[in-house]
Amino acid sequence: MHRVGFTTTIPLEVLVAAGKKPVDLNNLFIGGGNAPRLVEEAELEGFPRNSCGWIKGIFAAVMESGIREMVAVTEGDCSYTKAMMELLSLEGITVVPFAYPHGRDRETLRFEIEKLMRHFGVGWEEVYQAKARLDRIRHKVREIDRLTWEENLVSGRENHYFQVATSDMNGDPDLFEAEVDAFLQEAPGRAPFPERIRLAYLGVPPIFDGLYQFLESQGGRVVFNETQRQFAMPYGMDDLVEQYLAYTYPYDIFHRLADIIPETGKRRVDGVIHYVQSFCFRQIEDMIVRKKLPLPILTLEGDKPSPLDARTRIRIEGFLEMLGEKL
Repeated sequence: MHRVGFTTTIPLEVLVAAGKKPVDLNNLFIGGGNAPRLVEEAELEGFPRNSCGWIKGIFAAVMESGIREMVAVTEGDCSYTKAMMELLSLEGITVVPFAYPHGRDRETLRFEIEKLMRHFGVGWEEVYQAKARLDRIRHKVREIDRLTWEENLVSGRENHYFQVATSDMNGDPDLFEAEVDAFLQEAPGRAPFPERIRLAYLGVPPIFDGLYQFLESQGGRVVFNETQRQFAMPYGMDDLVEQYLAYTYPYDIFHRLADIIPETGKRRVDGVIHYVQSFCFRQIEDMIVRKKLPLPILTLEGDKPSPLDARTRIRIEGFLEMLGEKL
């Protein structure tokens, strides 16, 4: 099956309708077991050290993977993407641009989706058939999310994994659905996690390893993974364009906060971990999050793939100790 990569979540229904194997390049980079080496290789190619680790890793992962076609999200994601797509085009890779409209304009987004459909040779009927197939899986992943915060049966790491995987369905919707089904058979029989410090994780998925495990070892558990939950299209909308207008990640911070604030309340969150990536414009949004979100916030910054460093561990320990004293 012809593989098509993409730099961040796109209307996956188009690729599935076209019979392509979707590959979220973020997952390819971070999940392949070679993430630190990939970043080093990109820097050897000439990427500046003070540029985003995700972009460097994605570039090197594409070069190693044999993928010859990809969709690059040029608006609504990393500003480095445009330069990376030029480099990959130079290497003979077909790069298809896709843009989320800054103002969340419905007609502009529909135009962008239809451009993607024309490129891959599919129409609305095939796309909606694919949507029905994917929505069945997303609905099950939403149940995993509910089991996390409402019944305390799922760890923050498991919640993270299943929701992140919906961005490309691990490249095979049928196999991924079978994995989800098996998990949903097993999880309800567990003993609930003890009621501990309930945390929200905001921002892009972490580039470093072991965060969720360390949080749980210190008495905290993530019951809300903000961006990961968005990958699973949590609102269950029938209209495809509306679905990707409601999707919060590519739009402004206020659209994201309109989702974050009620969710943290509903999930009885005690404190927030806000992850920001080094050299990313989204770091500036941390100031707005702190002004608008009425909860204690710990901001963590990551640069390259690595285990949690000692300084970050100490900061997490202090934050959780402070929250524990308030409860």
